[in-house]
Amino acid sequence: MTIKGSSENRPARIRLGMVGGGKDAFIGAVHRIAARLDDQFELVAGALSSTTEKAQESGRLLGLADDRIYTSFRDMAIRENRIKGGIEAVAIVTPNHMHYQAAREFLKRGIHVICDKPLTSTLPDAKKLAALAEQSGALFVLTHNYTGYPMIRQARDMVRRGELGEIRVVQAEYAQDWLAEPLERSGLKQAEWRTDPERSGAGGCVGDIGTHAFNLASFVTGLQLESLSADLHTFVEGRALDDNVHVMMRFAGGAKGMLWSSQVATGNENALTLRVYGSKGGIEWAQEEPNKLWFTPLGEPKRLITRAGAGAGEAAARMSRVPAGHPEGYLEGFANIYAEAARAIIAKRNGETIPNDVIFPTVQDGVAGVAFVDACVRSSKRNAAWVTP
Repeated sequence: MTIKGSSENRPARIRLGMVGGGKDAFIGAVHRIAARLDDQFELVAGALSSTTEKAQESGRLLGLADDRIYTSFRDMAIRENRIKGGIEAVAIVTPNHMHYQAAREFLKRGIHVICDKPLTSTLPDAKKLAALAEQSGALFVLTHNYTGYPMIRQARDMVRRGELGEIRVVQAEYAQDWLAEPLERSGLKQAEWRTDPERSGAGGCVGDIGTHAFNLASFVTGLQLESLSADLHTFVEGRALDDNVHVMMRFAGGAKGMLWSSQVATGNENALTLRVYGSKGGIEWAQEEPNKLWFTPLGEPKRLITRAGAGAGEAAARMSRVPAGHPEGYLEGFANIYAEAARAIIAKRNGETIPNDVIFPTVQDGVAGVAFVDACVRSSKRNAAWVTP
């Protein structure tokens, strides 16, 4: 078990800015908690809303100085790049359609970007952003938070060590029920933008939570998607985007996959599940019981590996924060991504090589996620035809 951020000789906190995430914004608060959990970041500036009054109110509630509260992320990027003690990194927590524009302004000025997923709302923007990130030399961290869970790191390590053998079958699911009714018509902000093609992009459920399931499958297995067949459907009448998705996948090397994501699956809260089966064994993991990983070697009884218990290796231990038996999950997963980002940013600050064991989703993972959504939409429009991402 590692207690992160406990060194007495810690480097100076990373000066962090935030775009989006103002008062009453759920994901902005999550990012701020994650950034502060290990005491390696300090929020010093923000363009928390495009509305002046809300931006100022939100900034003051967070203790930001008046001259570090902005209503324009472009103005923020320009000024913070010029002033002494300006931000070193920015967290972008806006709706999807703003990711590209905001990230571009900070990357152009060499400021590290920590961006919520999906990377962008369109594939062309995702590719342009990836090219800009490479040119800028700044780090780009995509907060697919489930990749920070200890038992997901354990699963990934087991696959890479060959404990499952040759991967044959991958099953990923993410089921919710919160959009089983037309909440977007009730004034609920979180439902409004997620079901709006102008702000969410061409994918609804597939872009919001299907990308998490796809990213998790890719992160754990390391497999490259070759083609897919997708059926996107909208069950709630009048909704502009999909709320239920079925996808069949073919991976390089011959492995097959299935993915289901739904936001109308009554009785499900955040049922993200991953199953991976190989020639030597299989693993199963469920996000609602995140500290448990089931492993079944071929021909042997099923074994339970727990986060800080027997069977867990260094990959899981490095992500663990509290003793065995204590719940650890969503917020800590986000914090683990921020902790990995901090190690990379501090290495860059000092002109050092980023340690080999630093792992976080990159801009290229983001491009893969947007390409997955794009392929799903194209396939579904062609009656679930097989397409390449």
